[in-house]
Amino acid sequence: MKHFFARIVLLLYFSLIFVAGSDGCTGILVGREASEDGSVLNSQTADGWYDSNLRIVPGETFPPGEEVPVYFGLLGDEPIPPFELGRIPQVSETYTYFRTAYSCFNEHQLSIGESTIGQKDLLKAFPGEGGALLTVEQLMILALQRCKTAREAVLLIGELAERYGFLGSCANEGESLSIADPYEAWVMELLSVGFDWKPGSGPGAIWVARRVPDAHVALLCNASRISLVDENSEDFLFSEGYKEPALRHGWYDPESGAPFNWRKTYAPESGPWSPSSMWVRGRMHALHKRLLPSRSWDPYAETDSYPFSFAPEKPLSVKGIIELFRSTLEGTPFCMEDNPAWYVPGRNRELVRSAKATPFPDRFMRDLLNIPYTRPVAAKTSYSFITQSRSWLPSPLGGVLWYSLDTPHFSTYAPVYAGVRNVPESWSNFKKDGFTLDSARWAVLLSSSLANSNYQRSMPTLKSLRDPLEQKTFHDFFQWEKEGSRLLLHNSPELQEWMNAITAKKMEEIHQTYRSIAQALIMEATIIDLW
Repeated sequence: MKHFFARIVLLLYFSLIFVAGSDGCTGILVGREASEDGSVLNSQTADGWYDSNLRIVPGETFPPGEEVPVYFGLLGDEPIPPFELGRIPQVSETYTYFRTAYSCFNEHQLSIGESTIGQKDLLKAFPGEGGALLTVEQLMILALQRCKTAREAVLLIGELAERYGFLGSCANEGESLSIADPYEAWVMELLSVGFDWKPGSGPGAIWVARRVPDAHVALLCNASRISLVDENSEDFLFSEGYKEPALRHGWYDPESGAPFNWRKTYAPESGPWSPSSMWVRGRMHALHKRLLPSRSWDPYAETDSYPFSFAPEKPLSVKGIIELFRSTLEGTPFCMEDNPAWYVPGRNRELVRSAKATPFPDRFMRDLLNIPYTRPVAAKTSYSFITQSRSWLPSPLGGVLWYSLDTPHFSTYAPVYAGVRNVPESWSNFKKDGFTLDSARWAVLLSSSLANSNYQRSMPTLKSLRDPLEQKTFHDFFQWEKEGSRLLLHNSPELQEWMNAITAKKMEEIHQTYRSIAQALIMEATIIDLW
């Protein structure tokens, strides 16, 4: 019976993760004057089959001459475990950081999000060919271990990628990073320089970075967002040879008098990873429409028509980003829940929406009903996060990692202070080939899959249990802020123990609630199906 139940769960889950479209991640980056409370906000949905286990890796000190191994396969989506590609020199001291597939936060409130972007085929590098060593997930770890500020992180990632070579790990494409600290927010774009690059033959990567103005928001949707680079502005950073591959391959003629456009020069002109792809444009349209509702936005506009960043009409908060991550492209031509194919004859032969109608139909349901796929803001998500970096508080209390398992539409978020040093085992014990409700992610995945399979009927049940929990979480967090400030003011030695305890309690509360949601949805489905 146990094995039968596990098989049912796996079937339900894999039907959910086949919400098709390319893997890819959405990020929302918010300057401190564009947020409600003055914090810099960073975020990412890790949309793909990635390692969601949350681990805290403590900082260490090292003697001179130490080396650190670098790996390929750190995302957890490969059929084989990570393997070592080489070694680079270690630093004398590393900082504590929060480890995920794309590691995202450290003890100094530095946060990094990721969104893969396309690069032309001649730029791509492959593991085992050429000499490139560093994937973006490895670079993110190194930056979180070695940097305190966003600007430092941009420069370190760029320096290491140039020296040791950048190796694309997601479809061998380039990468866009959102990098934030309590004062600044940056978008960095990083590309390879070709499969035949060798150490010593020149820089092993090209990159540019642009600072997001304090009153602005920037969106990362798997497309390059940096076009012209102002080399005389402090709001831009770039590799010295960022134009060199374009000159070498004849993609840019400086004699033409035209300015060098980073995005148009290096992004592919067509295909799923091009800026013109509809799975990019659908998200850009939906998010701009939500954040700038007074403006008219063409659903089919090219991404070049959207600004690099903009001032939102209302300041953003953690709750606001959660709402954006949960959105389903509602109010746009792309919402799959609104497709007419979902309507079936009712009791009096009038057309009614089927209980199966969902904004996240799997590939088999779309094929059956001939529903065109449009990728929602967050889909096939392994985990997502939102970070708050707050300049007016010491880092242990000022930094907050809001962490969620599975697709945000179905899940909820646990707040974890930057000073926390332990999380419950149930949030770090997920194995994709071993179902157990002792794993928080499996509990959320089962609840999500059951709710999605009969969305119109089951989603209200899920929300009836999740939403009160979420309201309580924000209320509890407000109380934590007061207690944490008191302990901080008195320099209490209990602060560390208190942080660990409240975090563990909240994460276990979320875990147990999702076990209850799964049980309620199973009972609901069984009773109704009997009729």
